[in-house]
Amino acid sequence: MTCASCVAHVEHGLQDTNGVSKAVVNLATERATVQYDPNMTNVPDMVWHVQDAGYDVITDKLELPLSQAPQPEAAQTALQNVPGVLKALVTPEKANVEIVPGAVTISALRAALEGAGAQLASTGQGAQALELVDREALARQRELASEQRDLIIGLAFTIPLFVFAMSRDLLHGVLMRHDILPWLFENQYADWAMLLLAAPVYFYVGRNYHRGALKAIQHRAPNMDVLISLGTSAAFWYSVAILVASQFNFYLGDHVYFETAAVIITLIKVGKFLEARAKGKTSAAIKQLMNLAPKTARVVRDGAESEIAVDQVRVGDVLLVRPGERVPVDGVALSGTSSVDESMLTGESIPVEKHVGDKVLGGTMNKTGAFTFEARKVGKETALAQIVKLVEEAQTSKAPIQKLADQISAIFVPVVLVIAAATFILWWLLNPSPAAFTIALSNAIAVLIIACPCALGLATPTAIMVSTGKGAELGVLIRSGEALELADKINAIILDKTGTLTQGKPTVTDVILAPALRFAGATLTEAAGAPQAPRLSQDELLKLTASAEKFSEHPLGQAIVEYTNARGLLIPPAVDFKALAGHGIRARVDSRDVIIGNSKLMVDEKISTATLDKLARKLADEGKTPMFVAVDGAAAGIIAVADTLKPEAHDAVQTLEKMKIDVYMLTGDNQRTASAIAKQIGMTNYFADVLPEHKEQKVRELQTQGKRVAMVGDGINDAPALAAADVGIALGTGTDVAMEAADVTLMRGDLRGILTAIQLARATIRTIYGNYFWAFAYNVLGIPIAAGLLYPTFGILLSPVIAAAAMAFSSIFVVTNSLRLRNFQAKQV
Repeated sequence: MTCASCVAHVEHGLQDTNGVSKAVVNLATERATVQYDPNMTNVPDMVWHVQDAGYDVITDKLELPLSQAPQPEAAQTALQNVPGVLKALVTPEKANVEIVPGAVTISALRAALEGAGAQLASTGQGAQALELVDREALARQRELASEQRDLIIGLAFTIPLFVFAMSRDLLHGVLMRHDILPWLFENQYADWAMLLLAAPVYFYVGRNYHRGALKAIQHRAPNMDVLISLGTSAAFWYSVAILVASQFNFYLGDHVYFETAAVIITLIKVGKFLEARAKGKTSAAIKQLMNLAPKTARVVRDGAESEIAVDQVRVGDVLLVRPGERVPVDGVALSGTSSVDESMLTGESIPVEKHVGDKVLGGTMNKTGAFTFEARKVGKETALAQIVKLVEEAQTSKAPIQKLADQISAIFVPVVLVIAAATFILWWLLNPSPAAFTIALSNAIAVLIIACPCALGLATPTAIMVSTGKGAELGVLIRSGEALELADKINAIILDKTGTLTQGKPTVTDVILAPALRFAGATLTEAAGAPQAPRLSQDELLKLTASAEKFSEHPLGQAIVEYTNARGLLIPPAVDFKALAGHGIRARVDSRDVIIGNSKLMVDEKISTATLDKLARKLADEGKTPMFVAVDGAAAGIIAVADTLKPEAHDAVQTLEKMKIDVYMLTGDNQRTASAIAKQIGMTNYFADVLPEHKEQKVRELQTQGKRVAMVGDGINDAPALAAADVGIALGTGTDVAMEAADVTLMRGDLRGILTAIQLARATIRTIYGNYFWAFAYNVLGIPIAAGLLYPTFGILLSPVIAAAAMAFSSIFVVTNSLRLRNFQAKQV
């Protein structure tokens, strides 16, 4: 593909496939992402439609050695049913498979073979896994090598041709006056020599442009190939016509333009080669991520260690990791301690200490000690695989800003063809003579060649490729180009308090007994005015509360359970547990009815808390969350819990406000608690007493005020609000549900990742606008100049050779401008 017209044509071809519901083609990554019904179509059918459109799909072949294959026909059928497999031929000794790289894995092929009773031989499996990871890159390297070979051939013929032609033109007067080398001008052998030099360039080096043009014309979908082929063909065949006509004493002109055709093709090849190399750098981040995955793993089975291919690791396997080795898959540490460098996934530069029970992530680097761990997620389920998948999907997505370029590209080439035809006709009509014909043809060729739809097509996808890759390096995963564009427009952001602004690990700070006992740290104090309440000790109150909260998933409840365990208290079992969303819980413990929750719940249950309300307000003013505990229908006390703020919370909020973004805190706490926490952070906007089901409503309230809203959260109950927001931002320390609903995922719980995401989005959109300005300005100014607009005033005509150089440079400029995003660094305003 060479331009946005090609992209549209491939997309239409895929969408015409029966069973395909959506197809998105990316010019920068040269990938198609297709949603389809496997009951109606398959990958080979889609490949056929791409080929029918005049393009092709990169394929490769695998030879898989088999240790057994009792039913080769069944194994062959099983392989052919694997998505991404185009052809398969199975014998008892081996399986030859043609695949689409990136669309199929060794594990999928192994599973298909095993399902048909066949087994892959153990030898070479690690190498095969490595081959599969790198196959697409290797195929593109071969393609780039082919382009380089064509370029070298083009230069080998074009440089002597160009020097020869320029010598004739520039030294014509001097040589003729002194009768030096008269054969250069009087003998047609020189023109025939130029034809011989130009022919390999035109026919061989330019073959892909001519083939692409023919296919495009056949499908009535003109693209950049048509412009190049038409321009060079006009110069080449007009020169051939001059030579042939002269053999019959028929005059068509004095000058041949073989060098023009050859130089145009070679210059464009130079541009495309440099562009391809630059585009390769745009995907450097994703390649680095893919290379993090180790190829082998050390598994412990039946007490013996053995090294196997990483794709053979199964959930439940016990794996050993030594110092200096990468963790092969995700899991939980079973023995040993170590520090693990997770910077490549989270952006956190400080190694993380790992102990028994801690999670470890595949692709991270073990620094100090050896440890064993149990594999929990393997293959496509690992965090690294999910990150790679997310970045790839983002890089192949289309941002809304690209729609304008797509619309222009759809009519760009036909419009240029009309302008070129009009240029030729007008210039020839000014003075219908052989000389005027030559000028008219030269100007028409310049119009065809200088027009550059590829710069338009590359403006958005190259910037998105670089920025999403850079984001992944910084621990910010961006789901799509649309998310980037929307993040640029954000002017309001809602931060969920628990787990987002706070550490997400609250702890018990106060236990108040009704009527008279208060526990603060390790001190018991008397409280006057004791209400009538069950006569409980502090330990009894904690045991009853912890027993009821043991079934709760709320972090405040878990804090009470952990605190009670830490004091060495035995927690009795609870029955009839019931969660009252947004209010609290109730359960029966030791035949006693226990209710724990906020003041609203106490009012609903008609439980008086009058003598405790003053203490509750005081605790709330301190930024703590007071939870009333009622036993058998009477208030038994208050347990206060506080979730400390993250150290970077204040600075992050202040920076967001300096970026002209309104910041809101969202919490289920009461007004006093919310106000106290907001003061600590330096915020003025907050929503208090918000039930989980009302979080989405708060997002929509701000949207109805005309604000572009980002929502930041980490819990399951944040998912609806994340989905409703213009941009949902999930913390990677949170739940999978939240991350699935989010547009942006921060691999760390650090709030400064929000600044990184928004600043990166703004830098990306600025880059895209810069690319579009160049692409539009170049074409809007270049095409009229090529048509001869400056000739009446300044006497300037643009040579087709100069037009070719300008066209080649325009695409390189767009790609290199996008590559500047690799140097992006977030700033604290």
